[in-house]
Amino acid sequence: MPAWRSLAFASLMLCLFTAGASSQIDPAPRPNVVFIYTDDQARWAVGAYGNPEVQTPNLDRLARQGAMLTHAFTCTPVCSPSRAGMFTSRYPTQIKIDDWINPEKEPELGLAPEAITWPKLLRAAGYATALFGKWHLGTNPEFHPTRNGYGHFFGFLGGGNTPIDPTLEVAGKTTKMKGSLPDLLVDDALKFLDKHRKGPFLLSVHFRAPHAPYAPVPEEDAAPFRTLDPTIPDVVDLPVDRVKKLTREYYASVHSVDRNVGRLLDRLDELKLSSNTIVIFTSDHGYMIGHHGLWHKGNATWLAEGKKGHRPNMFDDAIRVPLLVRWPGVVPAGSKIDAVVTNLDIMPTLLDLVGLGLPDNLKVEGRTFAPFLRHEEVPYWDGTIYGQYDMHHGDTARMRMIRTPDWKLVRRLDTAGLDELYDLNKDPGETRNLSGVKEYEDRAHQLRLRLLVRMLELDDLSATDEPDPPHEKGPRKSTR
Repeated sequence: MPAWRSLAFASLMLCLFTAGASSQIDPAPRPNVVFIYTDDQARWAVGAYGNPEVQTPNLDRLARQGAMLTHAFTCTPVCSPSRAGMFTSRYPTQIKIDDWINPEKEPELGLAPEAITWPKLLRAAGYATALFGKWHLGTNPEFHPTRNGYGHFFGFLGGGNTPIDPTLEVAGKTTKMKGSLPDLLVDDALKFLDKHRKGPFLLSVHFRAPHAPYAPVPEEDAAPFRTLDPTIPDVVDLPVDRVKKLTREYYASVHSVDRNVGRLLDRLDELKLSSNTIVIFTSDHGYMIGHHGLWHKGNATWLAEGKKGHRPNMFDDAIRVPLLVRWPGVVPAGSKIDAVVTNLDIMPTLLDLVGLGLPDNLKVEGRTFAPFLRHEEVPYWDGTIYGQYDMHHGDTARMRMIRTPDWKLVRRLDTAGLDELYDLNKDPGETRNLSGVKEYEDRAHQLRLRLLVRMLELDDLSATDEPDPPHEKGPRKSTR
């Protein structure tokens, strides 16, 4: 779809849903939006969530001045599908992106230009929009950020880059840059902020950090952790020295993000824009460095000695994320919100906060958590999460998850006998798989039924598949 048609479609959608909105649009100027997105940053890698070693004073500042959501998750534990879900409020099977996109092997794959994203709707409503940093939703021209709601792009289309001296797209041209990647992104973001200070604007900064490789980083980010003896997971057979080195480097990378978040917050203060700017900070998924003996996220590899290869997973450590929201005068400072929310809730929440609301004719899977931010009464909020992950890079796995506040069931649709069941009250660290234990057969059956119902509601045709018997080898035909 040509760019002009995509924007025209978004404009039409805007006219339709504003005409039929249930509440009147506030005539006051719409708030600005600063959306900060990190790559591979776990909830445990933010000081405000209880880690005194990581040193994130600016993220902690956001938590003090706004709201900290304590139970925020993503519905997919890897990059591209999580990002696409955040933009569209749709599940991986609905947007046809179910694992991270490999641009060399999958150049035809990306976020379709006809998809309705919240940046498109904000731009159609008069916002100046810009994205600085990582895209990872397709490298072909039809998938470009400027086809998906952003008027300005300074960053990189693929998933990887280098923390120092990166190659970026600048004014439409691939350019080798000098300097720290987080610094370069925020340098350009500050120029955009100065230019569009009269608003309304959407400024999205998608840091690559703290994605591996974490180093090198500027000395001011590395120095605080050089002599740190970090606390690491208490897991049998971990290579302790290696895990501590990785943790120190990871914290330094997180610090490079935090320092640049501080630059953005300071400039908002200098321009007297903080009171009318919604700032949201979150990550695309969780992360593990030694947790469960693993390294990385849903496509984790083993760190525990004696084990090799990938360990596909949907552990909480791989799907739990930090989520901070600040809007002075609207979101009470120091709020802690315990409601369970997901990345699919970002779109309806943002549209609610800026006063647009959702189009009546647009189906999304998320829901607005803005009433919690405004400290309004919410009569009922279901804390159940449904998740999907079809891994096909490095290993093969077809996983579906249902997570209630008390229990989690992860089904392996590709391989019989690998289901996982966890009692989250007694075993929040998910250390004991209760699947197959006679005492919990009824619980597992109930969760399987709930999972199946949700899959059928979403027309997730994998729900009709039966797992391969353990003795069968090789790929099976997909029903998707």
